[in-house]
Amino acid sequence: MPTYDLGGELTGWDLEGFHSGGDTELWKRLGAHETSVYDHDSGERIHGTRFAVWAPNAQRVQVIGDFNFWSGDDMVLIPGSGVWSRFIEARGTGTLYKFRIQGPDGVWREKVDPMAQFSEMAPGNASIVYQSAYIWDDDAWMAKRAEWQAHVSPISVYEVHVGGWRRGKTYLELADELVEYVTWQGYTHVEFMPLAEHPFEPSWGYQVTGYFSPTSRFGRPDELRYLIDRLHQAGIGVIMDWVPGHFPKDDWALGRFDGTALYEHEDPRQGEHMDWGTYIFNYGRNEVKSFLVSNALYWIKEFHIDGLRVDAVASMLYLDYSRQPGEWVPNEFGGNENLAAIDFLRYVNKHLYEREPGVMMIAEESTSFAGITRPVHQGGLGFGFKWNMGWMNDSLRYLQLDPVYRQYHHNLMTFAMVYAYSENFMLPISHDEVVHGKGSMVNKIGQDDWRKFATLRAFYAFMWAFPGKQLIFMGCEFGQRREFNESVSLEWWVSELWGHHGLQRLFKDLNHVYREHPALWTLDSDPKGFQWLNADDAAANMFSWVRSDDKGDLVACVVNFSAQPHATYSIGLPQAGVWTEILNTDSTVYDGTNTYGNMGQVTAYEVPLRGFDASATVAVPALGAIWLHWAPEQQVETSAGGEA
Repeated sequence: MPTYDLGGELTGWDLEGFHSGGDTELWKRLGAHETSVYDHDSGERIHGTRFAVWAPNAQRVQVIGDFNFWSGDDMVLIPGSGVWSRFIEARGTGTLYKFRIQGPDGVWREKVDPMAQFSEMAPGNASIVYQSAYIWDDDAWMAKRAEWQAHVSPISVYEVHVGGWRRGKTYLELADELVEYVTWQGYTHVEFMPLAEHPFEPSWGYQVTGYFSPTSRFGRPDELRYLIDRLHQAGIGVIMDWVPGHFPKDDWALGRFDGTALYEHEDPRQGEHMDWGTYIFNYGRNEVKSFLVSNALYWIKEFHIDGLRVDAVASMLYLDYSRQPGEWVPNEFGGNENLAAIDFLRYVNKHLYEREPGVMMIAEESTSFAGITRPVHQGGLGFGFKWNMGWMNDSLRYLQLDPVYRQYHHNLMTFAMVYAYSENFMLPISHDEVVHGKGSMVNKIGQDDWRKFATLRAFYAFMWAFPGKQLIFMGCEFGQRREFNESVSLEWWVSELWGHHGLQRLFKDLNHVYREHPALWTLDSDPKGFQWLNADDAAANMFSWVRSDDKGDLVACVVNFSAQPHATYSIGLPQAGVWTEILNTDSTVYDGTNTYGNMGQVTAYEVPLRGFDASATVAVPALGAIWLHWAPEQQVETSAGGEA
């Protein structure tokens, strides 16, 4: 008989925080860990792996794996904890295992480890013991992140589905190819669609079965760490989609884990999303709260993720989300708000922002729920940013109209400014807009290719100059024609063709010019940073505004969504002097016509117009946009030369 602790020296004291909801590093206690235990006979410590799993309603629990021919070794119940543990000698990284759990009904069920840090590639699903040996080389980035202020910084995000960017590429290959491409394009961040393990590839990772396990489709966990490290070394931040709103019903995963509703609610009116065929977490249970908060922190601590975009927040906030009367249970006050989920979101946001300064928590939330990005201490949910789904829906409706009809729907492009400062917004053109019959961005726009690409170029210039941070889905930057399909690569070959190549080049310049001009991002969350020049020229499909920073720098954006160019379009401006043309989407380098430009600059004179002290006449191309830059130091230099 062994003369060491079969439970691997795990005690009830270690698990008190788990049961109170306060253990935010649960991965250090539950799951599989290489460790050593004291042997009383030899007086030495014996190396092996400790397995630990929460199954409070189980009659018996066994750990099964390739070390015991999947026959089962009984685990020890740690008194009063509901956690079962077992130390197995001479086993470590690479060991395959599962748990066999006998529920209160007497039925045995095989389950993967909820805390597994590595998993078999689908269709296999065994958990794998894994201990990281990675040595990070991103100290400079992490130090900078701790001081970073997201709201007053440039943020342009490239959303990536790893399996569909270039099919068959591994984490290691992406560490060269993706890093090189994103650096060339000039994005500040990459956002990965969910990388936690999931069995069904067409779910895109949103049906998670391994919350602590990076998907093995593209390599090992330390290879993902290497990819993130390389991105950081290149000055690129990393955001990951996180899915605490639901989990799938696979019988080997979290659902009915110990034969009872452990992670989910028992009542399907509270515990199931009928639309998605998934379970809903029981956010009011302390152990579930510890599990989820620990999971969020795990990706940030262990993988140096810089931000989490939280999926489907609306489905968490409302008890009646996508439900008919009688299909949901009101809260204790008779309302439809999920109070436990609200409390959980406040907890995770507050904890992460306090624990890891500089990280971003981003909500995908599609309703008018107030205070999504308001700090927790002010009664809000505490997110840093919210996806502006209203702006996205209105903008895409407008783009799909023929130019002749856009004048009747002008407000679709201006309405977002009515609520622009109610939250801290991110403007998303995400994967959801180019799937399921919605059509690719280029094919949302009617008529010939010239109009398609000219309109897209104008729209993206509109988007990059509008208040809010930016997000674009992969392939949109070069005008991929077919919808997103996770099973094949992007159509990279079209990026060499007319129109596509010009659009891709525009994105490169948009990102670089955007980052060079603080007026476009410093005051994204402050009304002082934006002023309409003319919001009401519906007859001409024209929009114009000026962005400013807090140091006198100005960028004016003029966008024409009609097919009629304007050689002499008058705009009011806040300053007289020279305004340099820093972007013209009709340039030949973007596959435009180069017909209507401003010879590099325009001069604004002290002639009042529309409430401004100065005005200028500018040339604006058909289905095109121009950006004009005014800087105080530029005026001093020009005056010295006698030209202003």
